[in-house]
Amino acid sequence: MTSENNINVMPGAIVCEESKLDGDITIGSHCIIHPAAIISAEAGPIILGDFCLVEEQAKIIHRLRPEQTNNETTPVLIIGSHNVFEIGCTVEAAKIGSNNVFESKCFVSNKVNVTNGCIIGAGCKLIEEQTLKNNTIVYGSKCFQREGLDRPVTQTAQMDTLSKMLPNYHHIRRPMKKDYLN
Repeated sequence: MTSENNINVMPGAIVCEESKLDGDITIGSHCIIHPAAIISAEAGPIILGDFCLVEEQAKIIHRLRPEQTNNETTPVLIIGSHNVFEIGCTVEAAKIGSNNVFESKCFVSNKVNVTNGCIIGAGCKLIEEQTLKNNTIVYGSKCFQREGLDRPVTQTAQMDTLSKMLPNYHHIRRPMKKDYLN
């Protein structure tokens, strides 16, 4: 774990104080981070795009692959917008595009690149080195892959409800001030 936390929360984001954020992390506007969610920037900074949802006990971990060394340039994990990390998933992917859904209890290793519009099904484990093509759906106990016809539906209604309810029941981290002129 990194010794110093540098957490930047953009305006409009709802980040519960009970979430565990370690390292250099930027959370995009209108993201929702549940209590008990874990985001850990072990290998370098994480930039989470706008409108992402990180649910209870979901883990986003940015760590070096075994063949990488700390002497290399510090990699930045840029996560696109409109991604959903469901309850209990663990995502260590090297790259994450936009409009992806990581379903409950799935695991994605740091050898995997996730492009755009992908769904990693509940309980699926992606360990082998690979890059998922756009709109890939991973499903079943053997982690079959197929191309989806459409990209996943955004969670707008759920996020609207959560943005109204979470502040009533949890302490929320304050976003960065809009101090562009000074």
